[in-house]
Amino acid sequence: MTTTLLHIKNFFQSVRFKKYARRFGFFLLGLIGLLLISYGGLSIYFSRNKTEIIGKINTKINENINGKFHVGDFQYKFLTGFPNFTLALKDVELKDNQWATHKHTLLKAKEIEARLNVWSLLHNEINIHKILINNANIYVYKAENGYSNANIFKPKKKKSPVDKSETETTIDQIDLNDVHFILDNKLGHKLFDFHVASLNTKVDYDGNDWQTDVFLDTQIKSLAFNTVHGSFAKEKELKGTFNVSYSSEKEKIDVVTRNLKIGTDSFDITAFFNLAEGNALFGINIGTSILWQNASNVLSANISTKLNRFDLSKPIDVNCDIQGDFNAEGDPKIVVQAIIKDNELSIPDGLIKKCNFKGIFTNNFKPKEGYNDANSAIILTHFSGEYENIPLTIPQLAINNLEKPVATGNVSSDFDVERLNEISNDKWIQFTDGHAKANLKFQFDIVDLYITKPRFIGKIDVDDASFHYIPKNVHAIKTNIHLDFTEKALLIKQIAYKHNKNTIFIEGKIDNFLNLYYDAPEKMIVNWKIYCPNIDLKQFLGVLATSQKTKSTAKNTKRTTISNQIRTAIDKCAVVIDIKADKINYNKLTATNTTATIEMIDSRLVIKNGSLQTSGGSINFNSEVKPSGKNFAFTSNAKVNRVDIASFLRSFNNFGVTSFNPGNIKGRLSSQANVTGFINGNGSLITNSMHGNLTFNVNQGALLDFEPIVKIGKFAFPFRDVKNITFSDLSGTLKLRGEQIDVNNFTISSSVLNLDAEGIYSFGRGTNLALTIPLRNSKNDINLATQAERDAVRDRGIILHLIAVDDEGKMKIKWGKKDKEK
Repeated sequence: MTTTLLHIKNFFQSVRFKKYARRFGFFLLGLIGLLLISYGGLSIYFSRNKTEIIGKINTKINENINGKFHVGDFQYKFLTGFPNFTLALKDVELKDNQWATHKHTLLKAKEIEARLNVWSLLHNEINIHKILINNANIYVYKAENGYSNANIFKPKKKKSPVDKSETETTIDQIDLNDVHFILDNKLGHKLFDFHVASLNTKVDYDGNDWQTDVFLDTQIKSLAFNTVHGSFAKEKELKGTFNVSYSSEKEKIDVVTRNLKIGTDSFDITAFFNLAEGNALFGINIGTSILWQNASNVLSANISTKLNRFDLSKPIDVNCDIQGDFNAEGDPKIVVQAIIKDNELSIPDGLIKKCNFKGIFTNNFKPKEGYNDANSAIILTHFSGEYENIPLTIPQLAINNLEKPVATGNVSSDFDVERLNEISNDKWIQFTDGHAKANLKFQFDIVDLYITKPRFIGKIDVDDASFHYIPKNVHAIKTNIHLDFTEKALLIKQIAYKHNKNTIFIEGKIDNFLNLYYDAPEKMIVNWKIYCPNIDLKQFLGVLATSQKTKSTAKNTKRTTISNQIRTAIDKCAVVIDIKADKINYNKLTATNTTATIEMIDSRLVIKNGSLQTSGGSINFNSEVKPSGKNFAFTSNAKVNRVDIASFLRSFNNFGVTSFNPGNIKGRLSSQANVTGFINGNGSLITNSMHGNLTFNVNQGALLDFEPIVKIGKFAFPFRDVKNITFSDLSGTLKLRGEQIDVNNFTISSSVLNLDAEGIYSFGRGTNLALTIPLRNSKNDINLATQAERDAVRDRGIILHLIAVDDEGKMKIKWGKKDKEK
C-alpha cells in the first residue's frame, strides 16, 4: 500500500504530468474564453438586432392569435440556458378580441423566458425550444354561448411533407413557477382553479404526436365538474409526475400517473381528454387505498356532506371512474367502487362491527334519467356485520334517489336473543335464553341520513326465549314466537308463552301495522286469540301495573332508537284479546270453559262478553280493571246463574263478611250485580271496598247455625229448630257502600219462620237492621200448592218488630222498629 501511494505521488510530481496538466488548463481557459466571446457576440447581436428580434417575435405570435399581445420589455439573459439564446419577456399580457365583453385576460405574466435555438436565430428563424412562465395568471374562459378566450390561437395550416423542414418551430419544454391557472366554463358549469407552485415538462415529438412526463406541484382551489355541487379535492395539495401523450390521429391526450399525492394520500390515475372540434369527452379513473373520511373530503360537497355522516375505521380500497363532456351542463358520470373487509362502519343510527361488503355508487342509476342526485344510487353487495351486537347478512342493498333516499333489500339474521339486550338502552326488557332467526325483505326511508320508518315483509322465528319485561315485572320462560310480516298486517303465530305454572298459546294480528306503528301507535289494535289449558289469573294482574320508571343512560340524540320506538308502541297500542281457557284459578275460585273478549287500552283491562262455569253454575260478566296507585280498581256487571252458594262464597273469601261463613248457607244462588271495588297487588279483593247494587235469590236453600237467626230464635222461638232452617225463598236487593250495605226487600220464607229485613248491615260498626217476623209457624207453608196461597198466609197472626243494632262491635237484638234518625 505504501509503495502504491509513493508511485502516485511521484507521478503527480513528474515533469510529464505537469506538461499535460498545463496544456489541459490552457484548453479550458480557451474554451471558457470562446464561450464568453460567443455569448458576448450574442449579446452584441441582440443589442444590434433587438428591434428586429422583437419584431419577429411579435410577428410570429400575432400570426397565430386573434387578439392583442403586449410585452412591457425584452431582456437578454447572459449565459442562461446556454447554448440556447434566452430572451426574457417582461409584463406580458395576452387578450382575445372580446376581452372588453368578458374582462378575463387569458395570460398575464411578470416574466416569460423563451429559449431560442442559436443556429436558427443566425438563419433569421425563431425556433423556441423552452418556455418558462414565472409569476403569472392564466384564465381560460368559456361563455354560456360557447365562446372561449382560448380560441385566440389561429388554427395552423397543415403542411405537406415537402413543405416541412427540420427548422420548423417547436416548443420542447415548458416550465411554470408560481402560476395561478383558472378554467372557467360557464357553459358546462365547471370551474378548475389551481395555484401551480411548479410545473416541469419536456416534450418528445414523433411527427405530430408527442409525449412527456409532467411534474406538477399545485394547490387545488377548485376542481368543480358542476359548480352547483362544489369542488373535488378542494384546498388539497396535488403533487406528482404525469405521463402525458398526444395522438394527432385520435386528437386525444392520455394521462397516466402513479402514487400521485392529493393531500396525504396516494392515488393512481388514468385519464383521457378529447381535443377534436365538437368532441370534449373526457374520462378519469382513480384508484387508491384510503380512509373513508379522507376519501369523502376529496369529493364534491354534495357527496361529501352525505358521506361525512358515515365513517369506516380502517382504510378501504376505492376505485372512482369519472366520464363526461366539458361542453355539457351538469355532473359527469361518476361510478365509485369500494371493497370493505373486517371494518367498523359508523352510521347515524349506530355502529356496525365486523363489517364486510362491496359498495358501488353511481349518479346514473337509470341510464336515460341523467346524472343527478335523484338518479343516484348506492348499492351494497355481500354485506355482513353486527348492528348493536345483532349479526346481519344482506345479499344486496340499494339506496335510490339521494334527494329522498329509499333503501331496499333483503336481510337475514341468526342469533341468540340475549344479544337484544344491547339494543335496550334504558333496560326495559332483558333476555336470558332463546334463539332467533329472521329473513326479511325491507324498505326504509333515509331522512337526513337517519333510518326512518323501516318496512318489512318476511318472517321472524324466536324459539325458547326467556325474558323479564321490567315495567310490568313480567317473567317468561321458554317462549316461542313466530312473526309473519305482510304488506297489510303483522301476523303473530304459534306463540307458546310459559309463566310460572301457566302455559298460554297465542296467535295475533295487527292490521295496517307498519303505518300505525310509526305514525299513530295509539290507533294500533293488536288482536289476540289466546287459549289457556290452565291459568292462574292473579299472576297476570301485574301486567297492568304502572310502568317502573328507569333512568335512561342513553345520550340525547336526534334519532329515536329502535328500543324507544318499540316501547312507545307497546305503551300506546290497544289490545283486543279473545280468550278461551279450559281452567282458570283465581284465589279459591276454579272456573272452566271460560271465554271472553279482553281489551287492553292505556293500562286498562276491559273484559267483554265474559262467560265461565264455576261452583256448579255459570257466570256472565263484563268488567274493567285499571291501576290505581299500588292497587287495581275494578268495575263489574255480572250475572250469576244457579251457582252453589257455599262454594261461590268460599271462592271470594266470603266477600269479607265475618258474621257468618259459607258453612252457614246452602242452596243455588242467582244474582245480578253492578259493582265497583279494589283488588290489591296480590290479586285479592280489598275488604269493604265494594260499591254498587246487588240483587239475589237462593233456591233450595238452607241456613245452618246462622248466628243472627239463632239469637232471634232463642229470644222469640225457643221451641223451634232455628239452627237448621230450609227456605223456599231467600232474596234481596242490596246497595253496597264499602263497609256498609243498605238492605232492601230482604226476604226469607223458611221452615221455621218468615222474615223481612230492611236497613243497614255493616261489616264493621253501624249495623241498624229492622226485622219483621210473623210469629206463626211456617213449617207447613211449603205444602201449599201455589206461591199465591203461600203469600196469602205469610203475614197472618202476631208480628214481631225487632232491631239488630251494633253494640260495640257486636250485634244486639232488641224490641222496636228501626230508628230512622239513626
